[in-house]
Amino acid sequence: MKTLVTGATGFVGAAVARRLLEAGHRLRGLVRKGSDLSNLEGLEIETVVGDLRESESLDAAVSGCQALFHVAADYRLWTRDPASLYASNVDGTVNLMRAALRAGVERIVYTSSVATLGLNADGTPSNEETPVSLEDMIGDYKRSKFLAEQKVRQMVLEDDLPAVTVNPSTPIGPRDVKPTPTGRIILDAAAGRLPAFVDTGLNVVHVDDVAAGHLMAFERGEKGERYILGGEDLSLEAILACVAGIRGNKPPKLRLPHALVLPIAHGSELFARIFGGEPLATVAGVRMSRKRMYFYSRKAKEKLGYDYRSSTEAIRDAVDWFARNGYLD
Repeated sequence: MKTLVTGATGFVGAAVARRLLEAGHRLRGLVRKGSDLSNLEGLEIETVVGDLRESESLDAAVSGCQALFHVAADYRLWTRDPASLYASNVDGTVNLMRAALRAGVERIVYTSSVATLGLNADGTPSNEETPVSLEDMIGDYKRSKFLAEQKVRQMVLEDDLPAVTVNPSTPIGPRDVKPTPTGRIILDAAAGRLPAFVDTGLNVVHVDDVAAGHLMAFERGEKGERYILGGEDLSLEAILACVAGIRGNKPPKLRLPHALVLPIAHGSELFARIFGGEPLATVAGVRMSRKRMYFYSRKAKEKLGYDYRSSTEAIRDAVDWFARNGYLD
């Protein structure tokens, strides 16, 4: 089966591409001009240059493909140009889905995020049915992903788009070349650059388990349904302690109140906007951290046969990969 993967050069996309190759798919990867192709080294994958914001390039990308995995996304919690997030994540997704319909693609897996899901005020894990609205979305990244998922769902109903949605939680593991915002936390903790933390929690999952969940959704998922691909719920304090244990360091003990960190994030964003570079902390990130982002993967387990390894193994694989590839030098 000829399969197009968008975002194949990225962290999750590269893991999905590897899993699909193992399953016998013939792969084509949509890459942007000038993309870092290091995550595709050694993989038998055809590449085609295109851009989600350019519909003409997408027609060529999906031509002859029976399957599509749309993994690509602009994953930034802060940007000088928020409109670019919506152009890629919302408009780009619609462009690609329309191209897939024109090409007669038979099966689509759309990679959303748990960022689009509701959170329980008491900190208990959420699921696919937890109530949520656009007004609950904090920051442009979450809003853009929420709107994109709504567009896909609308096209399933109105255009018979053959799409299944997956909602990964917080993937970590090897080949996080950029790294992602979560990978940056792991990296900074491993390098001893995080002397303090805020009281929050994440659902941590190995990126290769997320990739396996994508294939399961393709093979067993129901059109129009969505499935959380998560792992274990951990406080940020526990995550940092695990990283410290792996590296033989002392974990940070200073817990910072959100009220103190928020003005620091505002200042950091202002500094980055004026002088360039990335902010050390983002307002959206601090605001999101006020709630524990815990999730159940029960639906994926029961309907798809999904499972995940321990968070300790996921964290260890991430730290070891960063160390082997010179990120901790």
